[in-house]
Amino acid sequence: MKNIYLNKGEINNCEKSTNGIIFDEYYIKIDNIEIYSLNDYEYNDENLSSMVLLFVIDNYKLLVMGDAPVKVENEIIKKYKLEEIDFLKVGHHSSKTSSSKNFIDEISPKYSIISVGKNNKYGHPNKEVLNVLEQSKIYRTDIDGTIEIKINNNYVIKNYSP
Repeated sequence: MKNIYLNKGEINNCEKSTNGIIFDEYYIKIDNIEIYSLNDYEYNDENLSSMVLLFVIDNYKLLVMGDAPVKVENEIIKKYKLEEIDFLKVGHHSSKTSSSKNFIDEISPKYSIISVGKNNKYGHPNKEVLNVLEQSKIYRTDIDGTIEIKINNNYVIKNYSP
């Protein structure tokens, strides 16, 4: 791999002069894949500084929220017009600090993918967040196992038992 892309700010403990490390990139295009970095604010907090990436592949939109909390969601919907997201990688393992009703209503995801361990000590996914996501088809790694999305003019979603 030639380059490594990290979220903004000094929280990563990487030197900007390190060979192969690129900071502050907001857009990358690789073949038919466009990648937009949407969280361009610098915070002195790991979750607030979380990478939020929008992938556009063959006109399908995949939004990966990292551990971004509601404050970041609000900044993103103020700055970008994100409607009808096809696939949402739900923020912060579906904790109550992410996936506000306002944000989910704005982006209207068709599919919501929650990465969460079975019987985890945090009680994820949060029941209120599941209710907010109920208009989308929800996949959970604790129940559905590995989730695979293949996009090539169309899309196929497969899961592999945990």
